[in-house]
Amino acid sequence: MVRRQTANLLLVGSIPTGASRGFHNFRTGSPLLAPTAIAQAKSAADEFVAHLRDTEFARLDRAGLAYVDYTGSALYAERQVRSHADLLEKSVFGNPHSESGSSQASTTIIDNARVMLLEFLDASPDDYVVCFTANASAAIKLIAESFQFSSEGSLLLSADNHNSMNGIREFALRGGSPVRYLPLDDELRLREPERFLREAVAPGQNLFGFPAQSNFSGVKHPLGLISTAHDLGYTVLLDAAAFVPANQLSLSEWPADFVALSMYKIFGLPTGVGALVARRDSLTRLRRPWFAGGTVEYVSVQNRTHLLRAGETGFEDGTPAFLNIAALEPGFDFIAEVGLARINTHVMSLTGELLDRLQSLHHDDGRPAVRIYGPSNLRARGATVVFNVIGSNGRVVPHQEVERKARDAGVVIRAGCFCNPGASEAAFGFPAEAAARCFGAAAEQGFSIERFGSCMGEKFAVGAVRASPGLATNLRDIERVIAVINGCH
Repeated sequence: MVRRQTANLLLVGSIPTGASRGFHNFRTGSPLLAPTAIAQAKSAADEFVAHLRDTEFARLDRAGLAYVDYTGSALYAERQVRSHADLLEKSVFGNPHSESGSSQASTTIIDNARVMLLEFLDASPDDYVVCFTANASAAIKLIAESFQFSSEGSLLLSADNHNSMNGIREFALRGGSPVRYLPLDDELRLREPERFLREAVAPGQNLFGFPAQSNFSGVKHPLGLISTAHDLGYTVLLDAAAFVPANQLSLSEWPADFVALSMYKIFGLPTGVGALVARRDSLTRLRRPWFAGGTVEYVSVQNRTHLLRAGETGFEDGTPAFLNIAALEPGFDFIAEVGLARINTHVMSLTGELLDRLQSLHHDDGRPAVRIYGPSNLRARGATVVFNVIGSNGRVVPHQEVERKARDAGVVIRAGCFCNPGASEAAFGFPAEAAARCFGAAAEQGFSIERFGSCMGEKFAVGAVRASPGLATNLRDIERVIAVINGCH
């Protein structure tokens, strides 16, 4: 086990080290808890989480809010704020690119955070390194700009991907690589992914990018595709941003070449810190097209040459956000104390309740009042539920109206397409030709969702509502979501 370093801080003592967290006890390879198992564990988890709601998240009830947007952002526990503030108050941290005492203290903070994140992901430091970025999008862009795309290689993306992954195609096309997409089935799961992986592979360098869990539908895509892709000659980029807040990702078991994530998705604080977790051997195959302060061993202006630093620091742009990175340890400690298994039990119990209640809503004539996109049960899915409210006239109630009524009721949900156009297009059944025509027509007038929707016609939804419970969510919050929906149809 690799231990975090400890260093004396200038004028203030030392950084607390804490105990090993043992995140690796929870495997992603095992199936989700069955509904009966969730029910058995539910009572103990409910009592524990209720205590946290009263202590660490009491601000929700003080503000009268039901927060059901964990896929958008996790909420931080109040102890994280106190711990971080206490560290900043008592410490002196300087720019880590120096040898002073305060600079070394910042370096130690960063190095400790790398160790904690690798432990969280069950990743051996012999195999993986951590490159800190601004967020998951910035981590993905590092791969997009540094991968050696060419006409002899290919880029394969799942149709279900955040736009941060979709943006890679612009770099691939510029490099001459063909871009292909894995299609989705009626549940928004990948359709015949192994066949498409085989058909898309090319003789050169191939990149395959997909999410461990959809930020749109909550579908958990099979992590076994990592090994399948490797066997076919792909480099694998895994978007883990929506997956890791409530599930253990074991990179010892599922050794993706690159993993992108954002810290605020896991424990709410800090924002502005993400990471690219990279296999050491895979990182050496990238070629950065750019350099900045902190990424180089030397730069010469008169000789127009530079030497990029080896390893992770060569991919970190400028000075890492060291004061924000200092907030990671309290977050990791909090998640370790609660336990990912307990978090998963809690959020999946609430997700099952939400799904059941949504599907129980009907109009007087028996027609469903809600249309769910993606899985309608708990099989291979996470705690993200996307749906539309169907009015008594059979038409979709505009998602903006549902979001407005939720906001007025103090219910925090999200509406739109959630930066995932592929899953949206599949869910809403957009005909490609009609959508292309409407994109063009709407753009000519100054694009807006309203103009696009008007062009597509009432038959097609152009957005949806997303509810995603998390650690601080309780059953009363789910009831408030249902009350909002009852007021819309």
